[in-house]
Amino acid sequence: MKKITKSNKTIFLKGILPLLLLLTLIFKPLKVSAEVSETEINGELINASSEFLRDLDFETWQLVAYKSPLFADKLILRVIGYPGNLRIDHPTDLRVESGRKQWLLKDKTLINEELANDGRQAAAEFDLDELIQNIDKNRPLRLSLSGVFSELPVPPFVVKEWRSLI
Repeated sequence: MKKITKSNKTIFLKGILPLLLLLTLIFKPLKVSAEVSETEINGELINASSEFLRDLDFETWQLVAYKSPLFADKLILRVIGYPGNLRIDHPTDLRVESGRKQWLLKDKTLINEELANDGRQAAAEFDLDELIQNIDKNRPLRLSLSGVFSELPVPPFVVKEWRSLI
């Protein structure tokens, strides 16, 4: 009787349990997404999508997309450099590529008094409305900012989050 019980445990642990785990992951995959949450921007709590991404030089950047009351509720993308010792010259347009399509997002940083008066100059804001209005799918994007970073990949789940803010 002992051998049968031991044999059943072995079959369960080596065969059935891994199969159940695999089926669970197939039918209910792990979710990877940015989250819209209330974030303090310009002294107000605003719903925003915030994500930390690395460029091809392994520098970390924070991308925050939000509807700005300063710009008639247009969707704005704030790019923040870390560790903060970087200076971004303004105005510098943000180049966005997706496949064959390209966009130039206008620099809106100097219109925002809080960012214009910030001595660190490690953040920039861009008009994201035109881009979001022109894409119909959650596709990966590549951002480049002249003199700052050459390519910053943006995954589709972040684009989906940006599109949900409209």
